[in-house]
Amino acid sequence: MQILTRVHSGATAQRLLPHPRLALVAAWDADRPAIRIWEYRDGQLRQRAALGVDSAGYVEDVGYERLKRTPSAAWHPRDPLLAVADAESVVLWTPSGTSPVDGVPSTEYRRKVAFSPDGRTLWLSPAAGTDGWEHSVALDLASGTTLTGPRWDTGVVAHPAGGLVCTLVSDQGATLVLFSADTGPVLRPVRRALVLDCDGYQAPIFSSDGRHLAVRGNAYNNSLEVFAFPSLRRVLGMTLGEPSPGYPYPQEWLDEMRAWSRHNVAFGPSPRVLWIGTPEGVVVELDVDGSRVVEHEVLPRAAVTALAATATGELVVAGNDELLVLSVGTADPGEAAGASATAFLASTREASVVDMDQLDLTDGTRVWQSGDRATVSETSATDPSWLRIRAAVTRRT
Repeated sequence: MQILTRVHSGATAQRLLPHPRLALVAAWDADRPAIRIWEYRDGQLRQRAALGVDSAGYVEDVGYERLKRTPSAAWHPRDPLLAVADAESVVLWTPSGTSPVDGVPSTEYRRKVAFSPDGRTLWLSPAAGTDGWEHSVALDLASGTTLTGPRWDTGVVAHPAGGLVCTLVSDQGATLVLFSADTGPVLRPVRRALVLDCDGYQAPIFSSDGRHLAVRGNAYNNSLEVFAFPSLRRVLGMTLGEPSPGYPYPQEWLDEMRAWSRHNVAFGPSPRVLWIGTPEGVVVELDVDGSRVVEHEVLPRAAVTALAATATGELVVAGNDELLVLSVGTADPGEAAGASATAFLASTREASVVDMDQLDLTDGTRVWQSGDRATVSETSATDPSWLRIRAAVTRRT
């Protein structure tokens, strides 16, 4: 590992979002609803824009109130174009400035934004209205026309070879990782899905070859799970820091859990290696099969508050009002990444409704075909919350 450049960023970043193709990175300020845009070029990291830096800080905002004020953002799949959304509006940033997006209804909830894979459509979730959480909106940027789409709530992530996207539908008992072909103006989820215990996960991350999928969460643990793709078999599961001791939570454990960034995991140029930032300023190099672990101290006396991989294979690390760009090796040669997306879609079909009882689910170890959960009546303490709830309902009916 080599530090290529280090800059004072003006604010500690709590999340980093690299452009999928260009040398641009969006960085969320940790202390206010602002996003700074950085460009890495010719060995230098330069700030290109600062959006919302004059907004009031999060001083009195905690929990959901802070989340509601935190903007959502998404890069265009090809162009230097960032969509930034909050509950009231959406703006588009380009190197020439920002412009509002017309025709976006306000919502009382925290809004998420994503681009369709062809870049023509903005996907916004939730929709407006009292039942907005059950729907999303697809806004055609050229015409301003809208379509109603299915529910999603945590980012939309494209497979690196194209052909497929995934997103999350979260609930307190269970979270679904839904997959959809990337054709058409709205998401059209297929029947095969991952089911994760509880909620509070971050958007999934594909490896560079598309053969692994990492999910960081959840609301009750600093969990990290990695699944092979297209099989969805879990190949790695771990808790960062101490596992949950159960309710009521000791203050020491809460402090330790909150010390870990929720945006601290990335696949680097090697598709078999995960990079994990820690509260001790260390970046951990971890093989997904668990065979090798190497620690690199990059931020002495400061926590890693965010970490992400650029389109050109470097790591960007944030902490203590600094941004670092790290060289972590070169990409491994391999087969074409598109085969895994094609194989996944060929193994399933479009879902008529997005409902747990109508989907073919796996948690990475077990598989439940549609209808199987209705027959589950006995579980153990080691089973996930959603399955125990399902069994309890079955016993009462």
